[in-house]
Amino acid sequence: MGRALSRRALMGGAVASAAALTFLRAKTTAAKPMVHEVRITSFTFEPEHLEVSVGDIIRWTNEDLAPHTATALEFGWDTAEIEKGASAEVTVTEGMETDYFCVFHPHMTGTLSIS
Repeated sequence: MGRALSRRALMGGAVASAAALTFLRAKTTAAKPMVHEVRITSFTFEPEHLEVSVGDIIRWTNEDLAPHTATALEFGWDTAEIEKGASAEVTVTEGMETDYFCVFHPHMTGTLSIS
């Protein structure tokens, strides 16, 4: 009888461990940040509006001849100068500014919605 109880305990532990690993794996996958691509082309940000989550990464890639930036309206964050063919990234943080523009070409604007 002692062996049957031990087997049950072992089986119960194995099932609980498998369930915990499945939960952790799903949680880890869900927590992986998404990378959002923004093309800079013809002096515009494409797309002009992004829906992002805290922890996501936004990558701007400059396809124009001129250098550009993606800079928060109140200068809370900035990609610095992005040369032709180069990219720059910003990680989305809670409370970060959601309106941005290009310092060199202020008519170029974009917005973020953070969930």
